[in-house]
Amino acid sequence: MTALARPTNGRMIGGVCAALARRFGISATTMRVIFVISCLLPGPQFLLYIALWILFPSEDKARTAW
Repeated sequence: MTALARPTNGRMIGGVCAALARRFGISATTMRVIFVISCLLPGPQFLLYIALWILFPSEDKARTAW
């Protein structure tokens, strides 16, 4: 598993789904479909996405931190 960092390439909005997909070893498209389907259920999915967008560092910033 890789560290959680939003990639600079291959992201659509914030890169959260791409980061999670990379972390769990699935395709980014699959993770995006899971997120869209989860939005049909009640819950704070959009707030969670925004929180993860803020908490996950961008990949280029994560590289310079190490």
